Amino acid sequence: MGLWSRLVGREERSIENPTIASSASMEDWLGFFGVSAGQAQLPSVNIESALEVPAVFDAVMFLSRTMASLPLLPLKTINGETRPSGGDLEMLLNEAPNPEWSSFAWRQYSWQQTFTGGRALSWIERQGVRPVAIWPMDPGLTTIRRTGGRKYYNFDGREYPAADVIDVPFALKHDGLTAYSPIHKGRKAIGLAIAMNDFAGTFFAGGGIPPLALEGPLPQGIEAFKRAQSDINRAIEFAKKAGRQFFGMPPGHKLSPIGIDPDKGQMTEARLFQIQEIARLFGLPPAFLQDLSKGTFSNTEQQDLQLVKHLISHWAKAFEDELNLKLFGQRRRARCAKHNLDALMRGDFKSRIDALARGIQTGQLMPDEARAMEDRPPKPGGDRLYIQGATVPLEDAGKNMVGHNGGPPLDNTQEDPGNAGDQTQN
Repeated sequence: MGLWSRLVGREERSIENPTIASSASMEDWLGFFGVSAGQAQLPSVNIESALEVPAVFDAVMFLSRTMASLPLLPLKTINGETRPSGGDLEMLLNEAPNPEWSSFAWRQYSWQQTFTGGRALSWIERQGVRPVAIWPMDPGLTTIRRTGGRKYYNFDGREYPAADVIDVPFALKHDGLTAYSPIHKGRKAIGLAIAMNDFAGTFFAGGGIPPLALEGPLPQGIEAFKRAQSDINRAIEFAKKAGRQFFGMPPGHKLSPIGIDPDKGQMTEARLFQIQEIARLFGLPPAFLQDLSKGTFSNTEQQDLQLVKHLISHWAKAFEDELNLKLFGQRRRARCAKHNLDALMRGDFKSRIDALARGIQTGQLMPDEARAMEDRPPKPGGDRLYIQGATVPLEDAGKNMVGHNGGPPLDNTQEDPGNAGDQTQN
């Protein structure tokens, strides 16, 4: 006997009649209505299915592209002055880590692994102690173990000590070896978004017609019922194709919708809420997942600041510390790698130029340094620091004014010789 037969009984039985017991168990009823063990079964979630949710794909791509686009330069400190070190290391970090990958492609791939599976790995190829290449590793094909208190990474048939592996986890578990995946930890929120996508697709693929129940005298026998069902389906399809607003029904019968109206179920609001849930999963302000439902001119600008202060800078610090440890060792003194977060202002020309002008006028930047940030060549006189002289202590006001025609400053404490004679005569 099939499930439907066990649920409704034979022809002489009726689930509306409480005097007739159904042979279906509670497990059968729960399974029939899509419920098991007291909870609904959401679609299974893995990285591939999660990336089919637009909000998840947008979050992963936005974060990975943003982090990969930041300039990453090695610096060295000589006599207390920090400056770019240049050389092969700058080429590895900011141009090409190996002959096959550009710096942007390597870093974007690494951040994609962090924001999906929860971990990014790359191994450092060295000649002696000097790094000559950086190669990305597939975290799904890498095993990590701890022996004698030290970590080792096994990948592609080789074993690498932790000192030669750049490891950026999303969040480490208690063992310090395995990492949490944001996709796995947010699987319920993502699964709900997938379920709503599937429901919306099924609903609109069916012409916006919800599941219907036929009410009235039903034909006897399974074959007669199937023919009636087929006739009704053909009538509905014919009316849809012909653009008719109604179709005929046998006397005493009517069709009633089953389930909940998407509008009454607030499906639009629910899908919008899932975007916000996914934004929370990655720590992103909702505006960066194209959710402007509560966005205004002022708070959207604040979300831009929040992105840099409370998300991008955190991940930049994590990557910088890992690079510094693995490239330069535990006791480095004069070298480090650092992101330039000012690059996030590249698209805002006015703010960028105003900031450079402010830096020059306050003696923080030489004109040539500001020009170099805009990829412009140096100019004569651009290697000096300048400062505006309009702001001076109150007691010095008027003492150091420049004379006419570029002459020397006038000292108001000295008497003008021309006026001295007049004062004597008076």
